[in-house]
Amino acid sequence: MTYHDLGIRPVINAAATLTALGGSVLAPPVAAAMTEAGRHFIDLAELHRTVGDRLAELTGNEAGYVTCGAWAGTVHAVAACLVGTDPDLALRLPDTSGLARDEIVVFPAQRKGYEEAVRLTGAKLSSEIGPRTAAVLWYAGPRFADGAPELAEVVATGVPVIVDAAAQIPPIASLWRHTVELGAAAVVVSGGKGLRGPQSSGLVLGRRSVIEGCRVNGSPHHGVGRGMKVGKEELLGLLAAVEWTLAQDETAMLAGYEAVVDRWLAGLAGLAGVAGVERGYPSEAGQPHSRVIVHIGPDRDRVVARLLAGDPRVAVGVLGEQAIALNPQTVAEDEVEPVLAAVRRVLTAISPAC
Repeated sequence: MTYHDLGIRPVINAAATLTALGGSVLAPPVAAAMTEAGRHFIDLAELHRTVGDRLAELTGNEAGYVTCGAWAGTVHAVAACLVGTDPDLALRLPDTSGLARDEIVVFPAQRKGYEEAVRLTGAKLSSEIGPRTAAVLWYAGPRFADGAPELAEVVATGVPVIVDAAAQIPPIASLWRHTVELGAAAVVVSGGKGLRGPQSSGLVLGRRSVIEGCRVNGSPHHGVGRGMKVGKEELLGLLAAVEWTLAQDETAMLAGYEAVVDRWLAGLAGLAGVAGVERGYPSEAGQPHSRVIVHIGPDRDRVVARLLAGDPRVAVGVLGEQAIALNPQTVAEDEVEPVLAAVRRVLTAISPAC
């Protein structure tokens, strides 16, 4: 079965590692690992713990736990901070009555929708640290930074801090910087974005106490995380993705992204239908690489729609109301020129209306 069999045309993703576009493409060894996992029955709890231990070893953390996406990772980590490893308390969630600490702090500047994962556990959202605070959920990346305290400042309060770094790879150091170096209790990362693992995978790394709480609150136990199952295929697939990512030359990879940006900048400079072209740094998620910002004007949305309907189909990011963004992270080497050609073609076609 292929996309073609279903009448679906694939998309060249020049936007970002967006869930709506499938996150990313699998790293070379991931599909083979998932296929091998699917050939056998195993003791799933044993595999879960073994993979988690291996991921912790690779990243220098105390422990690790694989989830079905970063959002699910937040649910598990929050539940762990609410009830720890007590199976009876875990069964009560989302009923938090009687808990000494039933509040999770999310700073007002960082409330952008993802805190719904907190509400699923039954925890109350708060804006300030107080006596009922079970943990702080702190979001990494520049789009969450304005108006929010620095991570070091929050860690210094002594309250457990869960860092949501779902899209913060690269750099690969996000797997240990927030926890091992800066002292957060846990970090949550998407498995299907920068790591190029299964789209339906995520990873929680950090203190063993938090990770053990994740296990108690997750499948195959009955509790708030019961339905957020991770299969044997995702477990081996994510491990393969992390091992592959750690083996890459990140400096060379980032330099490759900059070379793509240079090519696009040169190819779009002075083009009719373009009000301006510039290098944007860092990426929209705060990753340490550039993207191309193309200022179009009031026809921006028409350009985006035509690119997605074209041949090839090209998805681009949007910035403000009149600009698009071209991100090299999700573009294969043989897609660089087709992206440039498609953007030039669409912009040239609409230029009389600009």
